[in-house]
Amino acid sequence: MTTIANGVHGPRRTPRAEEARAAVWSGVDAGFSLQAQPFPMLRDGEALVSVELATICGSDLHTINGDRPTPLPTVLGHETVGTIVATCGDVNGHDGQRLCPGDRITWTIGTACGHCRRCRRGLSQKCLQVRKYGHEAIDDHWQLNGGLATHCHLLAGTGLVKVPETLPSAIAAPANCATATVVCAARRIGLTSDDAVVVVGCGMLGLTAVAYARDLGVQNVIACDIDANRRRAAEEFGATVVCEPSELASAAEEYGADAVFELSGNSAAVQSTLDIVDMGGRIALVGSVSPAPEISFEPSGYVKNLTTLVGSHNYRLDDLAEAVDFLTRTDKQQQFVALISEPYALSDIEAAVAAARTGVNPRVAVHMH
Repeated sequence: MTTIANGVHGPRRTPRAEEARAAVWSGVDAGFSLQAQPFPMLRDGEALVSVELATICGSDLHTINGDRPTPLPTVLGHETVGTIVATCGDVNGHDGQRLCPGDRITWTIGTACGHCRRCRRGLSQKCLQVRKYGHEAIDDHWQLNGGLATHCHLLAGTGLVKVPETLPSAIAAPANCATATVVCAARRIGLTSDDAVVVVGCGMLGLTAVAYARDLGVQNVIACDIDANRRRAAEEFGATVVCEPSELASAAEEYGADAVFELSGNSAAVQSTLDIVDMGGRIALVGSVSPAPEISFEPSGYVKNLTTLVGSHNYRLDDLAEAVDFLTRTDKQQQFVALISEPYALSDIEAAVAAARTGVNPRVAVHMH
């Protein structure tokens, strides 16, 4: 027997006979439609969240542009922050503390069962039963399954992290994608304050990586990008050296390249990281999430160089918790706020997407209420 927020036993409609509004995506030809969706019948371990703010991620644009197949119809959006309005049964945060209506939270991009072989091996983001927000087709039970809606229905197995009320929503919303992804990559290559760091690609992830490395005490951070505006932004986020791709080899030779983050996904950039990494260095490949031209290398050099090459995609719940902590403590909050556009209303979703396509802001915000 389960209990929802208003004390009623058993799976029931969430409190108050209300409806949510969602920007439902039905494919490239049909586009978005603003639709009323009923509040869900919550099951044990589930929650309903009132969405405060969502930001449009690059992966959302890939779907909207038709570059990535996504089951339809769906509610896109996964970079989100909101407030719990109802729960069913025990709903706990990452620290084991019970969460209740009124708690401000963010959540993992997907669910994890906690029991399959991948979950047991510490790869919960690749759970064999994963269901991802903003990536799944609407079904009868899960209609509010993405962030571009007034409410989001959180399934059991979703990792939840409380967000301080003092953390601006523009900073908090990207935590469960861009920030947590960087934290995971740093964990996977064992980033320490003694490392000389190289960040290749200075979009949202790259700027976050620069700031996170500096927050951990790293003294030297090289930031490389083809775009002069991005290089200037990297300096504002704490990069000690900025360079164009043609200058990367000489910069790495002078300042070191112990921990290298490849965040652009460009094949030539990936090749460059293999060319510049120091003896015993580690490379995190993060940006290569779509098929790209192959690269090649002669392996003996990497064997003798003791090189570690790690692929890193999405993140675990502990990475998200650290991401929220980092965003709360960083001295670069104003710089992070500046990366986010002024928010668009959900009813202006087409205009928000058009703004996101320009790339003027690394993230475009959408407010729901």
